[in-house]
Amino acid sequence: MSNVDQTLPAAAEPVARIPRAAYLLTGCIAVIGSNSLVLGPIAPEVAAGFGSSVPVVMTAASAFGLGTAASALFLARYIDRFGAKRMLQRALALLAVALLASAAAPQVIVLVAAQLLAGIAAGIALPAIYASAAAVAPPGRESGTIGVVLTGWTLSMVAGVSMSAVLADLVHWRAVFGAVALLSAIALAAISAMSADDKPAGGVAPAPLGALATPGIVPLLIACGAFMTAFYGVYGYLGDHLHQALGRPVSANGLAAISYGIGFGAAALLDGIVDRLGARRVMPIAYLGVAAIYVLIAAVAGTFTILIATMALWGLGNHFGLNVLVMRLSALDPSRRGTIMGLNSAVTYLAVSVGTTAFGPLYANYGFAASAVVAAVLMLGAAAAAWR
Repeated sequence: MSNVDQTLPAAAEPVARIPRAAYLLTGCIAVIGSNSLVLGPIAPEVAAGFGSSVPVVMTAASAFGLGTAASALFLARYIDRFGAKRMLQRALALLAVALLASAAAPQVIVLVAAQLLAGIAAGIALPAIYASAAAVAPPGRESGTIGVVLTGWTLSMVAGVSMSAVLADLVHWRAVFGAVALLSAIALAAISAMSADDKPAGGVAPAPLGALATPGIVPLLIACGAFMTAFYGVYGYLGDHLHQALGRPVSANGLAAISYGIGFGAAALLDGIVDRLGARRVMPIAYLGVAAIYVLIAAVAGTFTILIATMALWGLGNHFGLNVLVMRLSALDPSRRGTIMGLNSAVTYLAVSVGTTAFGPLYANYGFAASAVVAAVLMLGAAAAAWR
């Protein structure tokens, strides 16, 4: 009888599970996102409580964005020195204090100052969360892990915004900030109990702009700026378009947010595609896809039902766009991951200001569809930068 090789093929290695730490980081994102989104829906009640106007109250949101951008640029570098977990703990503690101050603010100026402090905390927390997500991700599950963490934005948009409006109606607008402060304290306790694998470098923290010398970072930050400017430029005027141009009640804004959030969250189920194909290959394709979605938004801008349905597609595309961006940036230089993600957050919150400011005259003079077309052009630039 001839010899027969009876060696059985090796069993396929089981797919690594996403660690529990990723779900804790998801909760942290949800807390920060809730604070950044809740002021808009409750602004009329806040203005009435202070005997002020909505535009004056909304300066607190501007202060939050300014604080986040400045903090991400100048303070996130200390993540590399002290470690992501320690800096995230400090940021969550500061956020809880800032939210309590917001809830107890006797005047608008105090609310503005408290939200500036909350922005400083967020500018440290967000890069620390993204750096931690990249650090805890098992090999081959980077996209899935980061995707789970990013669903925190869905929780803040769908649950946080909706619950804040209900809480403001049933209790008081101050209870909204008090509730988010409580959630921040719970997140702090959970993170404190989490085992940390990050290895702080110690010594002197990297210079804030020193990470710009990292090979490949500049095109990715350009892509980030174009991507985020397009999003905030269109999303910032979606509510007014629904109300003024389509004649829908203000509550339609919540329906649009829910549709977008469902699409954004559902995309997490498809993140394995990125792990199989690679973020470098997927990134330009994802941005071209988002550009096509903006063209679709422009085409259906006059039809309420189809526009709301398109919001889910928009959320799905933006999830992939943000996921691959965080993956590629966090992989450039693990020793300076905190500084790099700080630059990402700084560019993101600069885009909040640029997008809402630059798209204002465009929307006022040419309408919502024209804004979506310009956003599509920006996404072509983002795709080109990502391809490079």
